[in-house]
Amino acid sequence: MNHKIPFVDLNLQHQPIQDQLQQAIQAVLAQGDFILGKALSDFEAAFAAASGTKYGIGVASGTDAIALGLQACNIGAGDQVILPANTFVATLIGVLRAGAKPVLVDCDPQTALIDLEAAAKAITPQTKAIIPVHLYGQMVSPQQLFDLADTYKLLIFEDAAQAHLAARAGYGAGSVGIAAAFSFYPSKNLGAFGDGGMLLTGDSDVAQKMKRLRNYGASQKYFHVESGTNSRLDTLQAAVLLEKLPHLAQWNRDRLTIAQQYDHQLATLASAGIIPMENHSSTGHVYHLYVVKVDDTCLLERQQIQDKLTAVGIQTGIHYPIPCHLQPAFSHLGYKQGDFPQAEKLANQILSLPMYPGLNSHQIQEVVAAITSSIGSEPQKLLFL
Repeated sequence: MNHKIPFVDLNLQHQPIQDQLQQAIQAVLAQGDFILGKALSDFEAAFAAASGTKYGIGVASGTDAIALGLQACNIGAGDQVILPANTFVATLIGVLRAGAKPVLVDCDPQTALIDLEAAAKAITPQTKAIIPVHLYGQMVSPQQLFDLADTYKLLIFEDAAQAHLAARAGYGAGSVGIAAAFSFYPSKNLGAFGDGGMLLTGDSDVAQKMKRLRNYGASQKYFHVESGTNSRLDTLQAAVLLEKLPHLAQWNRDRLTIAQQYDHQLATLASAGIIPMENHSSTGHVYHLYVVKVDDTCLLERQQIQDKLTAVGIQTGIHYPIPCHLQPAFSHLGYKQGDFPQAEKLANQILSLPMYPGLNSHQIQEVVAAITSSIGSEPQKLLFL
């Protein structure tokens, strides 16, 4: 179906810098350094600096950044790692691939972020790390994380796959924990032309181990000091990301402006059961996704609203429809329906609206008007910010 208002429109980002992107790709083709080339090392340094940390290690995906990153932090067999049930499965898969035991906890229903009080109750003598997932582009509270980590002697390993250049309380995503995993999936705030990921860390030992793990465990060519794998961010993808990076801050500001317009125009629908997820980060929220809850007071269920929006050409998403603990692949972990009621409730309520730089005020108004019409509310005169 051709959507009048797509969920994401990457062309709006790419068209103004099309020539620069093509030149960056051509430069790599001319250089021929397709694996671990100059554009990769340049991008690793630039993204680390932009994020307020020292070292960047590019890998093949965000999932590998988690799995190999945990290993680089010496987290593995016998270690318990706390993470939220409300996250994309890559977070959980990364813990399992590292050989550690995932311990899931519930989320805050207002922000969808990990519930740190629940996390504190889940800590045991075997707990080594906590993974705060900076979901939708909003960071988990750094100070609360520091307090928890200090009290229980835990490593903080950030899942910042959705939080490029996000900030909260004076800290940037990627600068809070011992390490942080990022994804450059094409639709991310900073996206490649394919899969890609990166581990950021301020610890030189973690950085060096991560470089070995992504490259067959080799400290030098044909000399393998540990059992690694092949997971390297392609030089071509790094060149694309390096070209896009200087635009990221403005793209994030555009997302914030769009979110503020949504907030303003959706305010009249709160009494009808359409509730935006709360922003506790002020201008530090980078809104990878703009998510509302269709709560119990709404006359229609989420699926009915989504169907009505689809019928008028407005594409939406659900992030995520099934919490990790209820996914069939992870039934062996022993969790069951009812274990994490907030995550389960959110999974049935959340709806992600179109969000991308270039989404204009008239399109935002059209989305809100379609939601208003679908639930039978009286149309309001909607003012632009």
